Amino acid sequence: MNKNLELIKKAENKHDLYRDEIIELLKDGYCNEELFKAADRVRKEYVGDEVHLRGLIEFSNICKRNCMYCGLRRSNKNVKRYRLTPDEIIDLAKKAVGYGYKTVVMQSGEDEYYTVEKLKYIITNIKKMDIAITLSIGEKTMEEYKAYKEAGADRYLIRIETTDKKLYEDMDPGMSYEDRKRCLKALGSLGYEVGTGCLVGLPGQSIESLADDILFFKEIGADMIGLGPFIPNEDTPLAKEKGGDFNMSLKVMAIIRLLMPDTNIPATTAMETINKNGRIIALQSGANVVMPNITEGEYRKLYALYPGKICTGDTPDHCRGCITEKIKSIGRTVSESKGFRIHRCS
Repeated sequence: MNKNLELIKKAENKHDLYRDEIIELLKDGYCNEELFKAADRVRKEYVGDEVHLRGLIEFSNICKRNCMYCGLRRSNKNVKRYRLTPDEIIDLAKKAVGYGYKTVVMQSGEDEYYTVEKLKYIITNIKKMDIAITLSIGEKTMEEYKAYKEAGADRYLIRIETTDKKLYEDMDPGMSYEDRKRCLKALGSLGYEVGTGCLVGLPGQSIESLADDILFFKEIGADMIGLGPFIPNEDTPLAKEKGGDFNMSLKVMAIIRLLMPDTNIPATTAMETINKNGRIIALQSGANVVMPNITEGEYRKLYALYPGKICTGDTPDHCRGCITEKIKSIGRTVSESKGFRIHRCS
């Protein structure tokens, strides 16, 4: 048997690989299909055929950060800025319940307009609707995270983007890699379900660095891991850089599924932005979550992290119907639960 096929088998059966073995699989171009099939088998065994839908509310594109890869960076003067009022956010969550969502994901740039009191008001009112709440609003203090948790937030998503400290600080000027790790640790200690992830294909990123990312996610026991290819934005300093590779993103995702069999892994929008069937392919290669956008109107276009983002002209209702049909087309079903991680693997 080919050595790398043996590594895939080992990962599928033992959910463990050494760093050099992960690097070997990421470099290999001949066993991709076997890798994706193994990830799909592990997904089916540990998290089943249900796909969890999480309604994404992109409530502000104002950000104090200046990340090199992001279209929302504060130095970008070409983006029209917006922020929704607390009551508008609550209203969108109410509509999400009407569409059948059991979870909403509140995502924004790091916008200081939303004070602790405003966010507590939003969270407590959404929580009355009996749905799970995920926050994705960046770096906060332990006290702030605690306040949101006490108000009813269940999950928190904060991507590490890369575990290469130098690359992280090159890509995120003025930010600290240690602070990012502190946030992840704080969230875990407060009892949140913790989501993180990485960008695949950042300029200067190595295969070894991607292997370190995977091992980091396993080390911290992340409950959700979202990743996608780096897509250059013309309004950022990385406009002329080469974008990330779809297959490499899929391989990183598949290895994560093999090593972390019961974690939640979204088929991300970025995957479909560079491959028209990207989310379905991801769902057949280890993913079990999709986050359709439920933001309305012009705001869908203005949350422009990267160019070519899919579904910006659709209505939330259309998005829900479209992804449901796609899920059914591959023999999977939409979950009726809130989609909390069920630990089945120690």
